[in-house]
Amino acid sequence: MASTKSTTLRIREMILQGELKPGERVKEQMVAERLGISRTPIRAALPALAKEGLLIVVGARGYAVRRFSQAECLDALHTRAALEGLAARSTAMKAGRDLHPLRTILQTGDELLKTSAGLELDELEALYGEMNASFHTAVVSASDMPILRDLLDRCNIVPFVSPAHVAFERRSEEERRRILDFAHRQHHSIVDAIAAGDAARAEALFREHAYNQEDSITGKGEH
Repeated sequence: MASTKSTTLRIREMILQGELKPGERVKEQMVAERLGISRTPIRAALPALAKEGLLIVVGARGYAVRRFSQAECLDALHTRAALEGLAARSTAMKAGRDLHPLRTILQTGDELLKTSAGLELDELEALYGEMNASFHTAVVSASDMPILRDLLDRCNIVPFVSPAHVAFERRSEEERRRILDFAHRQHHSIVDAIAAGDAARAEALFREHAYNQEDSITGKGEH
């Protein structure tokens, strides 16, 4: 039998990936059939997702997928930028910081972009998103501040806010590839600042890096 935790994760993914649409009523039987499990863990998972803010209560016992406004998405992104900047500052200030995980991710990104010309843009963005999310997670983990991880988890459930989301559909293919190249150069600059112990620069660079995603929400272009 599926656990409540794993069921919560799977339903969360359905929401974030658009399988369950904003405003859609979440029916236990429908979700159970899609996931191939019983309704019992789903019944336990839905209140947890409502507590996270992904669902809203509808009627006496029902739930629907919450609609997020553009302002709410931007607020979450700005909060994420501030928190990740703090994580970069803390990491830069730590004595004996281990940068090997970050260097490994940088290398992964370098290799990805070297072969990017042979990839379809959607595939490139998906692979880059995985690498980008790993980079952000590694910096936050290196800060050794569990409260930051908890707060960032809350931000990242909001649509378009997770660092794994790097799509810029309103741009040309050339622009979108250029944005990814620029963002990865920012990764290198952030790690250089952390390695040098320059806490203020590391924080500022990571905040700026997080703001790259604002175009995905507003469509107003680069900053």
